[in-house]
Amino acid sequence: MESLFGQSKEYVDNRLELFKLKMVDKTSSVVSSIIAGLALFIVFFIFFVILNIGIALLIGDLVGKAYLGFLILAAIYGIVGLVLFLRRDKIVKTPVTGMIIRKFL
Repeated sequence: MESLFGQSKEYVDNRLELFKLKMVDKTSSVVSSIIAGLALFIVFFIFFVILNIGIALLIGDLVGKAYLGFLILAAIYGIVGLVLFLRRDKIVKTPVTGMIIRKFL
């Protein structure tokens, strides 16, 4: 009886240790994905800002006033932002939630 109790305690301890190791693996995978995504986001954000300044200056040059280029570009992004806001569940929330669930499972 004592041997059975000792084996079941060892089994529970091993299962608990396995669970901890799996959680560490999943957590480290999610964190590394977030960090890699954040680094890519920063690089593309800087690229995007510089590209947009160039486009705004080009539009401003074509229109004749530099500030109008920035206003036109801001209006375009305002419209895009409104569309994204209105469709945020389908465009942003569902894919991000699915990605997080896939990483943990």
